[in-house]
Amino acid sequence: MARQKGVIKYVGTLGDIRHFKIKGQEGYFAGMVGGPTSEQVNTAPEFERTRENMNEFGASAKAGKSVRSGLSQLMKQMSDSQVTGRLTSIMKKINLEDQTEARGYRKIEISTQRNYLKGFEFNKNSSLNGILNAPYSLTHTVDRENGEFVIPAFNPVNLINAPSGTTHFRLITSLSVVSDFEYNAATNSYDPMDPDLNEANDIQYSDFLDLYAPVPDTTISATLPGGIVPTVNTTVLQCIGIEFFQQVGPNYYLFASGSCLRVEDAF
Repeated sequence: MARQKGVIKYVGTLGDIRHFKIKGQEGYFAGMVGGPTSEQVNTAPEFERTRENMNEFGASAKAGKSVRSGLSQLMKQMSDSQVTGRLTSIMKKINLEDQTEARGYRKIEISTQRNYLKGFEFNKNSSLNGILNAPYSLTHTVDRENGEFVIPAFNPVNLINAPSGTTHFRLITSLSVVSDFEYNAATNSYDPMDPDLNEANDIQYSDFLDLYAPVPDTTISATLPGGIVPTVNTTVLQCIGIEFFQQVGPNYYLFASGSCLRVEDAF
């Protein structure tokens, strides 16, 4: 693939050369026009491996979307522009771990490969470890329907790296469910093994906390809605995060940057 370095910037096709942008990357790129037709890819024997890869890649993207959908309330301010691709990549790694199904139809068995998601930062440019230095702990019930984020009393101005102009912040915890996915021959697609629980969530916030005043012992509790109890084919993601505000009069204005969210545990 060629990378255009000159001063002329354009996209589209010129002769046999196609020029384009790639999301998340700087500069302009070029490649030759051509390739197999969609009918060849979908039916020709020589593209069987391609079809297998496409099938599993689509499944990985669908599983990654379930993670994002379960946290959709937070995604706008907490994620970077490449979070979709990064989650799809993790799901593809989980997909490759399955040794029970044929190539092209392997499961996305998150429940047996949860370590792949632990520590996932939704914004790779804003790591929780670089922002929140106060000690904390997480707990969850045996049935996995409730989880707590516990922060002992601390002085935030010494232990939080906040954007300039911040007056207040909120701590966040969430529980969200993501199901394992398997190929469904009847629908010719990958479907969640437990669709009723997939993407169920609860997101909870602390009060608005003054950046320049001591914070007392704080416990934030999240509980999955409707009395649901996760099943063996589901994984509960326990996330924690922080967001920053500037107080003007009685109002708190959220900063456009600086917020972060991480999958602290998966169980």
